[in-house]
Amino acid sequence: MLWPFVSRAHLEASAERWSRLQSLLEELWRWICLKEKELAKQMPIGGDVPTLLQQHNHFFVLAPFLPPLPPPSLSLSSPSLSLSLSLPPSLSTLVTDLTPEEKAQGVTRAIRKQTAEVQEHWERLQDHAGGWQSQVERAFERLQELQSNMNELDLRLARAEETKAGWQPVGDLLIDSLQEHIEKTTAFKEEMAPLRQDVNVVNELSGELAPLDVQLSSTSSRQLDDLNMHWKLLQVAIEERLQVLQEAHRDFGPSSQHFLSTCVQLPWQRALSQNKVPYYINHQTQTTCWDHPKMTELYQSLADLNNVRFSAYRTAMKIRRLQKALCLDLLDLKVAQSTFEQHKLTQNAQLLTVPDVINCLTSIYDGLEHQHKDLVNVPLCVDMCLNWLLNVYDTGRSGKIRILSMKIGLLSLSKGHLEEKYKYLFSQVASSGDKCDQRQLGLLLHDAIQIPRQLGEVAAFGGSNIEPSVRSCFQHVTNKVELEPRQFVDWMRLEPQSVVWLPVLHRVAAAETAKHQAKCNICKECPIVGFRYRSLKHFNYDVCQSCFFSGRTAKGHKLNYPMVEYCTPTTSGEDMRDFTKVLKNKFRSKKYFAKHPRLGYLPVQTVLDGDNMEMLSQSPQLSHDDTHSRIEQYASRVEGDSSSTIGLIIQYVWARLCSDCVYVCVCLCVCMCVCVCMCSVSDSCIFLSLSLCVSPRTLQREYEQLKEQHGGQRGPGSVGLWDPEGSSHPRGPDEADLLAEAKLLRQHKGRLEARMHILEEHNKQLESQLHRLRQLLHQHRHIHAYTESSDIQILTQPQ
Repeated sequence: MLWPFVSRAHLEASAERWSRLQSLLEELWRWICLKEKELAKQMPIGGDVPTLLQQHNHFFVLAPFLPPLPPPSLSLSSPSLSLSLSLPPSLSTLVTDLTPEEKAQGVTRAIRKQTAEVQEHWERLQDHAGGWQSQVERAFERLQELQSNMNELDLRLARAEETKAGWQPVGDLLIDSLQEHIEKTTAFKEEMAPLRQDVNVVNELSGELAPLDVQLSSTSSRQLDDLNMHWKLLQVAIEERLQVLQEAHRDFGPSSQHFLSTCVQLPWQRALSQNKVPYYINHQTQTTCWDHPKMTELYQSLADLNNVRFSAYRTAMKIRRLQKALCLDLLDLKVAQSTFEQHKLTQNAQLLTVPDVINCLTSIYDGLEHQHKDLVNVPLCVDMCLNWLLNVYDTGRSGKIRILSMKIGLLSLSKGHLEEKYKYLFSQVASSGDKCDQRQLGLLLHDAIQIPRQLGEVAAFGGSNIEPSVRSCFQHVTNKVELEPRQFVDWMRLEPQSVVWLPVLHRVAAAETAKHQAKCNICKECPIVGFRYRSLKHFNYDVCQSCFFSGRTAKGHKLNYPMVEYCTPTTSGEDMRDFTKVLKNKFRSKKYFAKHPRLGYLPVQTVLDGDNMEMLSQSPQLSHDDTHSRIEQYASRVEGDSSSTIGLIIQYVWARLCSDCVYVCVCLCVCMCVCVCMCSVSDSCIFLSLSLCVSPRTLQREYEQLKEQHGGQRGPGSVGLWDPEGSSHPRGPDEADLLAEAKLLRQHKGRLEARMHILEEHNKQLESQLHRLRQLLHQHRHIHAYTESSDIQILTQPQ
C-alpha cells in the first residue's frame, strides 16, 4: 500500500508546478486567441499585389510560432500531470478515497480540460493558418500573373495607340498610295490580332480569382476595364480606317477608273456605264462613243495602210502601228506571263470584269513606265489597251472578257522571239501534261483570229472559222489526239493561213530600222529603208517596200516573178545564192512560173477552198531557215460536186465571178431559190442572198458610171493615170487638178474593190452553207429511199 503515500507526496510537491502549468495554459490560450484575431483582421484576401504581398509576409512572421505538433509544455511538462493521466483505474479509485487526492484529481481534471481546449484551439489555429496560407499563395500567384499580363497588354496597346495616332486622314492621302495604306492597315490589323488572345487570357485570369474569394481592388479592376475598352476601340478604329480606305480606293483607285479620267482632254469626258465599261462624251458635239478619242485617231490613221496590196502585210503593218501606240512592243513575254501569275489568272474560262482587266493592265504598264519613263503614259496606255481589248473580245460591251482572250491578245502583241511567242501562246491552253487537244487549239486560234477580224482583215486569213486550221494542224501530226509544243511550233513555222499575220508582224518590226545599200529601181530611193525586195528573175533589180506594197513595177518585171525579201542587210553568201537563182530562172519560161507558184502560207482546206496564189519567199533573218518571204494573193475556185444540180449552178456562178458581177448575183439568187425549194433554208440565209444580189449590182453600176465620167473627161491632152513604166505623165494646163481627180478616182476605185472583195467573201460563206444544205438534203433523200424500200419489202412478203 505504498502507492497512496507516494502519490500524495508527489502531488504536494508538484502543486507549485501545477500552478505554473495552469498559468502557462492560460497564457497560451490568450496567445492563440490573439493570433486568431490577427488572422481574422487579415481577411479578406487582398485584391491587388501589394495587399497580398503584405498578407503573405504576415503569415511568414506567424509561421515559426505554429509548429505542426503541440509545444513541449503541453506534452510532458508536468510529471504529476503525466503520472495522474497514466494511473491505473484501481489506483485512481484509491486516490479518490482520500480528500487531498480528490483535490488533486480535481486539479488534474481542470488542467486536462484546459489542456484539451488549448490543444483544440491550437489545431484550429493551425488549420486556419494553413488554409489561409494556401489561399494567399494561390491568390498571390494568380494575381501576380494577372498583373504581369495586364502590364504587358497595356504596353502593347499603348504602342498600337501611337501607331494609330500617326495615321493620316484619308482625305489627305494620294490616290496612288491608297492601295499601299490599305495593305499597311491590313498588316497592322493582322499584327494586332494576337492581342485578342492576350485580352482573353487577362479576363480568364481575373475570372479564376472569384473561386479564391479574391475581390479585385478598384485600381486593378479599373485597369482591367480600361484594357478591354482600349482593345475594343482599337478594333473599331482599325475596321473603320480599313473601310474608309477601301471605299476611297473603290471610288478613286484603279478599280474605280478615276485615275483614267486624266487620259482625255476637253471637250472630251470619260464616263462609265453600269457595268463599269468606259465610254466617252464629247461636250462640244454632244455625242458619245465607245472608242477613246486617241483610239479613234489611230483607227483613222490605219486607213493610210489600205493602199498596201497584200493583206498579210497590210494587216501586220496595222497591228504594228497599234502595237506601238499601246506600247506593247515594250512588253516582254516573261513580264507579261509573270503579271498573269501575279494576278492568279489561271482559270482560262473565267470572266474578268473591267476593273479586273484594269488592275492587270495597270501592273503591266507600271512596270513599263519604270523602265521607259519617257515613252509610257500609264493612264493613257491602260485606257487605250482596255479599249482595244473590248473592241476585239467584247464588241457588245458586256463588261466581261475571258482570261484566255486577254492573255492571247496581250501575248500576241508582246515583244519576244517568234518561236518563244508560239510556246507561250501554246502554254496558255495546254493541259497539265503540256499538251492540248483540238478543242484547246481551237480556243487559241479563235482568240488569235479576232485581232485581224477587228481590223476588218479576217477574210484574207480564211474567215472566222478556225475548224480548217485545227484540222490542218492535227493532220500535220498524223491525226494524233493531242498536240505537243514542239509539234505546234513546227506547224506554226509553216505559217498557216489563219495566223500568217503574226510572223509577218515580226518581220515588219525587224525591218523598221533596216538600211540596205541598194537602190530602188522604181522610185530610186537609196539606201532602201525597211524591206528590200530583190528580183530572182532579173539582175540588179531591187524594190523598196513602198513600191512593192503599192504594186509598182519597172523594166517589164511582173508581180508573179519570184522575189526574195530581206529585212536586214544581205551578206556575201546571200548575194551569191541569189545570183545563182537568177541564172537558173533566166533559163525558165513564163509558163514555168505560172505552173509553179510558191505559196507564202500554209493553206487550209475548207468546204470551198480558194486558188493558191503566188507569194514571196521567206526572209533569212527571222526564225525560218527558208530565205524566202511570203506574200498572199487570193482568188477563188469551186470544189463542188458537179453531179449535183446545185453544185453545177454554183460552179457556173463562180466561173462567171470575175467577168460579170451582176450575173453572179442573179445566179446566186436562182441558186438560193432552188435551195429554198429543195430544202428548208433559214430566213437569215435568204436575206443574206438578197442583199448580196443588190449590193454588187449597185457597186457595178457606180463603177461603170465613174469609168464613163472619167473617160468623158479625158481628151488628147489629159492625164495618163498609169503607164507600163510605173510613172504618170501629166499634160495640159490643169495638171494639178487632173492629178488630184485621178488620185480621188483611184481611191474610190480601191474602196469599191475592197467592198467587192468583202461581198465575194460573203458569197463564199453562203456557198459553204449551200454545200452543207446539199449534203443534208442528200442524207435526207437517202434515208427516205431506204425507208420506202423497206416498206415495199414488207408489203411484198407472202402472207
